This record gives sequence, structure tokens and C-alpha cells, in this order.
Amino acid sequence: MSTANPKSLGNRVGSVQCDNTTLHLLKANDFVAKAIRDRLKDVCVINVCSSPGSGKTTLMQETGKRLAQELNISILVGDPETERDAIRMREAGINALQIVTGGMCHIEAQMILQALDHIDLEGLDLLFIENVGNLLCPSAFDLGEDYRVTLLASTEGDDKPKKYPRMFLTSELMLVSKADLLPYVPFSVETVTKDAHEVNPNLEVMTISTLNGDGIDEWCNWLKEKVKLKKESAKEA
Repeated sequence: MSTANPKSLGNRVGSVQCDNTTLHLLKANDFVAKAIRDRLKDVCVINVCSSPGSGKTTLMQETGKRLAQELNISILVGDPETERDAIRMREAGINALQIVTGGMCHIEAQMILQALDHIDLEGLDLLFIENVGNLLCPSAFDLGEDYRVTLLASTEGDDKPKKYPRMFLTSELMLVSKADLLPYVPFSVETVTKDAHEVNPNLEVMTISTLNGDGIDEWCNWLKEKVKLKKESAKEA
């Protein structure tokens, strides 16, 4: 069985060729990502990615509210500057910790590993990582997640899976967000789904709106099933 890490770019990008020896600049990140998985054996980790303004934070707020009585949830929020999103989470009653990347366009695994020392892991069921808004850089970095979820807002246009293929290739689920605006924008769910499946035939697709609640129950059920699977896997290990 292949041991290749699908979340890592391997030697295609971010490597240096020296006398037939490939120095993997992302190898250290992959090592730390494994350490995160080893530490969070019974915690389901979801890496949420998207462009800026797709609705990640609002979705995290709504998800936390809906599942608060069923699951113990924490969120690590990544942004280049400010703690505004983490404050929004905490105001909604969700345990959140801000990761300020200082201008970096993505979160790296060592940032997550360090952050784990500052959140309560006891009894934790679900850990969200809200990545920096970017469809390019975050796709290269494995953060020790179990699942990568990519939001694509109806306001962004339906051509993104072919423009940013690696993000959709390394994701397990695509959420078409802001679905309440579909009647008013030139966005085809059929087209974006077709393109996304040409990049990744195994990609699941859901259409959601945090404004009117469409698809949110399906999304929450998906999360609960993934948490259940992670707990069962940990017991069997």
C-alpha cells in the first residue's frame, strides 16, 4: 500500500534539486502533521479552506451553535493579522484560539502543534482549523487533519476547481456557500460540480446557506458521522 501523503506536495513544488538528491522542503511539515495525528487519535480534525469572504467564520459560528449540545468543539482560527474571527467565535459561545500568521498566506503544521498546548483537549470531539483565506498556499500544507473541506461561494464564480485544482484534489468535501444568492449571480452548481469531479472524482459536494439554513443540517450530519468514525477507529487501534 502506498505511503504517499495526499495532503503534501511531495517534490513537485517547494523542493530543491541538488546532484540528483531531492531535498523536500515540506518534509518537516509532514513530520509535524504526523505528530498531530498521533496526539489527536480520537479527535476529528477538519481543515476548512476557502478564498477570503466565502463565509467560513459565519459557518463555524452556526455549526458551533447547532452542535453545542451534542459535541465538544474547539476552533483554531488562522488570519494574517488581528483576532477578530476568534473573538466572533467566543462571543457565540465557541471555544476558539487565534493563530496570527504575521502575513503568511497559510497555516503550517508547527503552528497547530504549538496551539494544541493552549486548548483543552480533554473530551474534545471535533477540532476545526479555519485556514487563512486562500485557495493556493494552504493546499500544500498537511495540518494533521482527517478531512479537508473547501468552501466556494456563489459570488466567486464557478470556474475555481480548474483554476486551483490542488485545493479540490486534496479536499474530501466542497461546500458551495451563499446558496441563497444563486438566483442572482452567474454561478452554476452543475458546472462547478462537474469541474470539481473531473479534478477529484471522490469529492463530496453540498450546497449551503447560513443565511436561510439550507444544507446546514446535512453539513452537521456529515460532521457527526465523521466524529463517530474517528471515535470508532481510535477504539479499534
